[in-house]
Amino acid sequence: MRKKYGITKRSQNSIQKKVYVSTSKIHGLGVFSKKKIRKNEYIGSYEGEIVLEDNTYVLWVQQDHGGWILIDGKNELRYLNHSSKPNAEFRDNKLYAIRTIKPNEEITIHYGEDWNDIP
Repeated sequence: MRKKYGITKRSQNSIQKKVYVSTSKIHGLGVFSKKKIRKNEYIGSYEGEIVLEDNTYVLWVQQDHGGWILIDGKNELRYLNHSSKPNAEFRDNKLYAIRTIKPNEEITIHYGEDWNDIP
């Protein structure tokens, strides 16, 4: 069964309640918490079209069989910035807090081993 990565009501509701996009001190725009988000809390899903080539807002999701799905982000989570000390992580295309995130704190992820470590 193929997983779907289109916009879902559950994800949009969660994103609307928990995050907003604003200017980031890290780079360009970023995703910020509207309220306290607890460790292991679901934030939202990275949703968009499945594509064949990498681009600015493409998330690489590793599949169980070892292959990759590339999702060209269409929702607010496409503005997530990198940090070597992230406060969130993806599990498949679903974003979860890996520690408590304070209101108005930028939500960050680690882009992967190939990225320079920036705080």
